[in-house]
Amino acid sequence: MDHSPDRPVRLLVFGGSLRRESLNRRLAACAAAEAGRLGAQVRLADLRDWPLPPYDGDEEAATGLPEPVGAFGAALTEADALVIASPEYNASIPGTLKNLIDWGSRLRPQPFAARHVLLMSASPSMVGGNRGLWALRIPLEHLGARVYPEMFSLAQAHQAMDERGCVGDAELARRFATMLTDFLTLVESAVHYPCAKQRWIEFLGERPDPAVDRIE
Repeated sequence: MDHSPDRPVRLLVFGGSLRRESLNRRLAACAAAEAGRLGAQVRLADLRDWPLPPYDGDEEAATGLPEPVGAFGAALTEADALVIASPEYNASIPGTLKNLIDWGSRLRPQPFAARHVLLMSASPSMVGGNRGLWALRIPLEHLGARVYPEMFSLAQAHQAMDERGCVGDAELARRFATMLTDFLTLVESAVHYPCAKQRWIEFLGERPDPAVDRIE
């Protein structure tokens, strides 16, 4: 990886919903615009960019990984960090997003390992989709991703977003921008100053085995 301090941080951003008018797709676009303003090199993607069937181990064994899996892996590998704006479905993760993670985890090298991730959500509810983000942390951290401790959940988002699809309230907008700034600063340090990296590895006491290894 190019560690030159002159190159910007590369960010992959997408929403975790297929619905075209999704509040989370709007929040993802807002995050992409703000990150670009802060100097990041941003790719704003769409969950529809990687259409996939439900994960099936028999299908993988018979025909290999579908082409969209490789395309997703390439997009993730080219980025230094990932930002996901995900809705909350029944207090958990959207099935399409979890399916993308499951397929992506089959790639080698496994592309989530050591990737910095920022999670956010938007919802008409009073909790802003926050319960879904806690559920989303689990598979990502299990795969070795470095999920940022802070998360952003926009409650009553159908009223809280302005005409541009961004955070309308001045104080919430300031917090949103501050969190993105701090996240990008962390990623920049990891990319340009690799000597400062720390390995975040969950050790469960199991014997090393290629069949269950999550971090290469």
